[in-house]
Amino acid sequence: MDERAWLAEHFEEHRPRLRAVAYRMLGSLSEADDAVQDAWLRISRTDTSDVENPGGWLTTVVARVCLNMLRSRERRREEPLEMRVPDPVVDPESGADPEQETLLADSVGLALLVVLDTLSPAERLAFVLHDMFAVPFDEIGPMMERSPAATRQLASRARRRVRGNASVPDADLTRQRQVVEAFQAASRGGDFGALLALLDPDVVFHADRTAGPTPAPIVLHGARNVAKGASAAAERVRFTQPALINGKAGLVMAPRGRLFLVLEFTITQGRITAIDVVADRDRLSELEIAVLPTTHG
Repeated sequence: MDERAWLAEHFEEHRPRLRAVAYRMLGSLSEADDAVQDAWLRISRTDTSDVENPGGWLTTVVARVCLNMLRSRERRREEPLEMRVPDPVVDPESGADPEQETLLADSVGLALLVVLDTLSPAERLAFVLHDMFAVPFDEIGPMMERSPAATRQLASRARRRVRGNASVPDADLTRQRQVVEAFQAASRGGDFGALLALLDPDVVFHADRTAGPTPAPIVLHGARNVAKGASAAAERVRFTQPALINGKAGLVMAPRGRLFLVLEFTITQGRITAIDVVADRDRLSELEIAVLPTTHG
């Protein structure tokens, strides 16, 4: 087998892992595919006679491509995406299937993608490669011209951001999550009765003007009005996932891994007494968003 055929065989063998690494690094399926393709173009012109670990070497190449893309993104200071709830069809420009990307984001976790998007490129690389793909620090460090110890510190700092700090005891947070997930399911399914059961009779719903279709903020009072509004927003709620928001359970919406809005909940004695929808960029930047701890039992 000649060198190029050997390389192509190993590349195809490791493609799923390479794509997974790129997606977690970049938060976008189309960008991840671009990174993997760019990596193939680079390695196809490289002498591979000294490569002893094809999988590790290919992962390193893809990671470096992603690191460069993240640094370029940071330099451009990209504006956040305008909201467009994706339709379940193939995007003719990018070729990406939004439905597929939604499923992939669900499997990875929108909250994680949101937190990763707030990290520096170096922190993101160290955390993704080490914590998610078990790449040793002494292999990650050279990609960024840092020592293994410095790379370990980057991953540790990123890990603290991902975990966040709950502002309530574990038992209360578990109950909050149950209520939020029940609200999410009832909204997605348009289950009016289930929504009424979750909402306090005097619940107040507030959405800032960036979140709503009107130039003014939206305010709804009472369980029936809020339940109607939640049912009407079923398509939007479909693209949300639970997250830790300022230490409490809430929901995030992040098309292609970029934070668009959050739903903050006030829950009293198992009932939702207030919902605050935040989409204003300044307000979003002030929120501390992290991954909800895994519940057991």
